[in-house]
Amino acid sequence: MGTSYYKLYIEKATLKELDNHETLFQSGFWGKLKESYGQTPLPFLCRLETESKESGTIPLLVMLRRIAPGFSLAYVPHGPVLSGIRLKGTFSEINSVYGFRVIESNNGFPEKLLESLAGEIAHLMPGGTIFIRFDVPWGIIGAGKEAPALGVPFRKAPMDIQPPSTVLVDLTVTEEEILARMKSKTRYNIRLAFRKGVNVTEEGAGGIETWYRLYRETAQRDRIVIHSREYYKRLFKLADEYGEGAPVLKLLIARVEDEPVAGIVLSIKGRVATYLYGASSEKRRNFMPAYALQWEAMKIAKARGCKVYDLFGIPPKADPSHSMHGLYRFKTGFGGSVFHRPGCWDFPLKKTLYPLYCAAEGLRRYYYRDFRKRNTGS
Repeated sequence: MGTSYYKLYIEKATLKELDNHETLFQSGFWGKLKESYGQTPLPFLCRLETESKESGTIPLLVMLRRIAPGFSLAYVPHGPVLSGIRLKGTFSEINSVYGFRVIESNNGFPEKLLESLAGEIAHLMPGGTIFIRFDVPWGIIGAGKEAPALGVPFRKAPMDIQPPSTVLVDLTVTEEEILARMKSKTRYNIRLAFRKGVNVTEEGAGGIETWYRLYRETAQRDRIVIHSREYYKRLFKLADEYGEGAPVLKLLIARVEDEPVAGIVLSIKGRVATYLYGASSEKRRNFMPAYALQWEAMKIAKARGCKVYDLFGIPPKADPSHSMHGLYRFKTGFGGSVFHRPGCWDFPLKKTLYPLYCAAEGLRRYYYRDFRKRNTGS
């Protein structure tokens, strides 16, 4: 699709101008949060106009990360946001499933749009930017399916940043229907948790110390890297201070006989609720507190008018040999639709430096995701 089909206009924007949509990681709020930790947010507004004068505005948050003196990478988390695009004719329809964008395309859109966008954005990046990494937000619905790969000039990144596959639960139906769509074992475990006396409370920022102790235990058990306690405190504090456009954050703690045994952080932005972080103790796991937490979070989200609950991250398929297969069983048990994104794809700007960075990143991925998990002393 060439320039005869559309024109693309890009202008610098403010972070606040990025908040009028439901994608948390493309919001001005998220840019402000990451700015607190050394990244540089670059907000843009991109206007698309076709030959038939149809138009749409694409908000775009680019996060600049310094990786060495004079050099940086540009990261676009779950962007570009296409929720404002309603173009027909020479464009394929982009259908919405529970508020998420799903490709229905036979002519390369939106990949060709992304290529044009990347080329224009490249001219606005600092001179030392090695590549632009797009964490592509669109994808395909269906367990066992694979999201389409991007072609030239994009390169598949050595590692994904946000999980490409997730489970989306439809909240537009009644609570009874949500339960009915779950697997029978999941419904049983939810009811078992409450029969055993699991009590879920909403604690807000005041519960961070309690939750973080559980989260640190989870990280040690699963050998995962987590942020500092201060990061999560900053997340909640900024949500209170930011004003219009900030997500609503909920911290839920599950207790058994007043003992905290599990907790989750829930984000609500517009009609989309996202399960961001989860923590649990080895104690009372047979009381099924994780099931009680997810069900309570879904009810809270539904009561606030959300249409979808994003369980945020599963392995790409039901593979018993996968180290996170238990997570796949747990999340798919809630009866939602499996949604696959393509993951991270890079648009190289420095052709000689880009392969060197990828090699270093590949080694880093091996250390954290393979070597470190196999060696308990790491």
